[in-house]
Amino acid sequence: MSEVFSLKSGLKLPGIGFGTWKMGERAEIRQTEKSALLRAMDLGFTLFDTAEMYGEGRTETLLGEALAEHGRDDLILVSKVYPWNAGSSDMIAACEASLTRLGTDMIDIYLLHWPGSVPFEETLEAAERLKAAGKIRTFGISNFDTSALEEMESQGLLATVELNQVMYNPARRGIEYDLLPALSRLGISAMAYTPLEPARLSGNAGFAELAAEVGLTPPQLALAWHVTRGAAIPIPKAGSPDHADALWQASQHRLSAEDMARIDAAFPPPSGPQPLDIL
Repeated sequence: MSEVFSLKSGLKLPGIGFGTWKMGERAEIRQTEKSALLRAMDLGFTLFDTAEMYGEGRTETLLGEALAEHGRDDLILVSKVYPWNAGSSDMIAACEASLTRLGTDMIDIYLLHWPGSVPFEETLEAAERLKAAGKIRTFGISNFDTSALEEMESQGLLATVELNQVMYNPARRGIEYDLLPALSRLGISAMAYTPLEPARLSGNAGFAELAAEVGLTPPQLALAWHVTRGAAIPIPKAGSPDHADALWQASQHRLSAEDMARIDAAFPPPSGPQPLDIL
């Protein structure tokens, strides 16, 4: 997978990552999920997203076990801190706990999971301390909308914010109207969670028809749409090795201009501002 996103710090990111939400929560499928992670690493996925919230740490622990077996070299780790842990001392402790569960000494991209009550200046200060200590490489945010960014920009608080992770897929394109342009102007990259949303996509006749024509499932077509468009880094999840194979196959597929136009017809781009979708 070629590197297509470059953060302010110079960190290069691939055009697709691998999500882990809800993994590691059920003992009866835990080994299958670990096998999916290892298969993804073997296929060439190099960016893995997680959070202290996921399974209250169990997801990070599962990912850490896969990293221990596969190796940490050349992989990019993203994790997220709870808003109530984003204060100066709490954030240091939360990061240390995530590092322990992941079995590593550095998180490449550490995100504030969603806006909270802790002053953002305090969160930035903690992030700088973590960077200085070599605990994190870069800092970013998640679930921040355009108005929040504009307010933060007016206060000079975005200089070291490198990424915003938000919900985005062909059926939820509201961020294209104002958030993506704002992020581009600010030099902040976008990452897309829930990038496939099969139920919404499969229920659209035009989208399902195009998927069949190009030899993909509707979720695979959504992933191909993401990598063809290149507006945000999608982080799909696979719960089995076969599912990881299907994601990798779709990530190699590039859609034609006609295909992209048909997706626009099935799921039109926004014509005005919309509330940020949050899951």
